[in-house]
Amino acid sequence: MKKTRAQIRDEITGLMLRGGAIGVLAFVAAIAFMVVPRLLGGIWPVETAQTGYRGTGMAVVEFVSDNAALDARNVPVAAALPPIPPEPGEPLARDVYPNSEPLGDLTVRNYDRHVAQMREWVGNDAIFSDEDTYATEVARLHIDMTRNLNENWDSHNGEPGVTCYTCHRGEQVPQNVWFSPVPLNSWAGPSAMYQNQARAQTYSTTLPVDALQTYLLEDDQLVGVHGYSARDEDGSSDASIYHTYQTYALMMHFANSIGANCTYCHNTRSPADPEGYTPAWGIAQLGRIMTQEINNDYMVPATPLLPAERLGPLGDVAKVNCATCHQGAGKNLGGPVLADWPELVSAEPIYE
Repeated sequence: MKKTRAQIRDEITGLMLRGGAIGVLAFVAAIAFMVVPRLLGGIWPVETAQTGYRGTGMAVVEFVSDNAALDARNVPVAAALPPIPPEPGEPLARDVYPNSEPLGDLTVRNYDRHVAQMREWVGNDAIFSDEDTYATEVARLHIDMTRNLNENWDSHNGEPGVTCYTCHRGEQVPQNVWFSPVPLNSWAGPSAMYQNQARAQTYSTTLPVDALQTYLLEDDQLVGVHGYSARDEDGSSDASIYHTYQTYALMMHFANSIGANCTYCHNTRSPADPEGYTPAWGIAQLGRIMTQEINNDYMVPATPLLPAERLGPLGDVAKVNCATCHQGAGKNLGGPVLADWPELVSAEPIYE
């Protein structure tokens, strides 16, 4: 049936109107695309720090408000008393306090100063006052640990250093510790045992909850799972899909622990290419090895010292991860913390 001239006119008019409406919507969307981010940037201003080569998008973007809250949380506790240079003939702690090791070489004044501060740092007055409490034995073990971290791991800890307060923040049990995960279905394979569990440890994703167990306690599993083909057909890689999932979980943990993103360490052009890594990548690798040492040499050996209520559901001790020290900050407590605590740098402290 032939259309009348009026019908054709009405159809063309309708098309023009619809086209015009679409054009107006597209124009409004384009304006919003340019304007809204600027408005949001004014409402929630951000700070950007370049971490790699220009043009690669290697930058860390952070909300100013988040940084202000982070700075407020990461404030070192000022020493009640400064270090006291020993005087000739001054009595040592072991001469007055029979159970003062491993602080027995300190003068009594520095021992008293140090123990009082430790009790405040960890929120427990029983440390070095009651030999029957497990807290004293754990404190001895962790004093050795802290000295080891400051003396032998400066490649990772660098300028800030660590004290008891770095992790404890006034609490007997630090925040951000972890226990071995409980399998969801013990009869099933790994993908069913540890995946698809809504846990804070994996930020409520479906990623495996045993990534910290694999990478921060065990030492026989490489993190790198990158390949340059869909599957490494030549068999050169032993990494499974499950290990890839674990790696993603670990990378999320790294990022949230220090308040950074992938480009803090990796080049966006080729994340697997070591030529494009930033220095932060090497520091992170050292930190992972250091954390394994902390857990295996200092945390796990404390298991028989602790009461049952301090153990996890599988009877294991609480272990540390990156967030235990960093708590969202790139530097522990935001900067140097050892100036007033030479006793935690070495068993033979140097007093300025």
